[in-house]
Amino acid sequence: MKKHNRATVADLLALKGRRQLTMLRITSLEEAEASEKAGIDMVSVPPALLGPAFREAAPSPFAIPGLEYGDLVSAEEHMREAFKALKAGGDAVYCAASLQTIRRMRDEGIPVCGHVGLVPSKATWTGGFRAVGKTAASAFEVWRQTKALEEAGAFAAEIEVVPGDVAAAISNNTSMLMISMGAGRGCDAQYLFADDVLGANRDHTPRHAKVYRNFAAEYDRLQRERIVAFTELAEDIRSGAYPEKRHLVGIDEVELRNFLHRLEAER
Repeated sequence: MKKHNRATVADLLALKGRRQLTMLRITSLEEAEASEKAGIDMVSVPPALLGPAFREAAPSPFAIPGLEYGDLVSAEEHMREAFKALKAGGDAVYCAASLQTIRRMRDEGIPVCGHVGLVPSKATWTGGFRAVGKTAASAFEVWRQTKALEEAGAFAAEIEVVPGDVAAAISNNTSMLMISMGAGRGCDAQYLFADDVLGANRDHTPRHAKVYRNFAAEYDRLQRERIVAFTELAEDIRSGAYPEKRHLVGIDEVELRNFLHRLEAER
């Protein structure tokens, strides 16, 4: 595999406050290749997507695989999966586990991205899937959690659905890279899901998402074409229109006669 000079944690932290970074959640090699060609800085990926094929498709983006909250319990389990992800081509790991677990991983030199604001896996504590930080008390709690992550050794944190002014103030007062998902341009990076950007999401589209294409309509069109093609195939098989001679392997007439002669003799 050709070597590429992709950003390190130190490179990203050096860009804090200098320019907005771009980040996408991707789930396929096609999206990985598109991210590479579009010049996306960072990608969030399922750990299963990592590997040689992923880095062939996307050698440049800084990749952050997610350690799924609840699937792993102990710090040892998190570290084992984190090291596996880093060996497979990841550059850091996303982790919503305890500060103790994040601290243990940082002690082992594992770059960790945490999460504050609306944390979907813990949304019951903040009132469900709604904005966080709209009161002074709630905003200060987001700040407290951010500082706790920083002190635990996280290098970055996703800050989700927090008022832009609050997120900007928090970003300006932490050394961590703050990754905004619906938290405004005062952070260091803007993060969206590829499904939302492409219009492939058939469920609720978040307020912060910007849709650039309508893949759902294209998928519907392709499904209609798929059904028509399958129907035509079935009709051709039933009528004898398929297979035609051009679809078959030929045999020399002499060889065929010899085969049929031997077959007859065996009967």
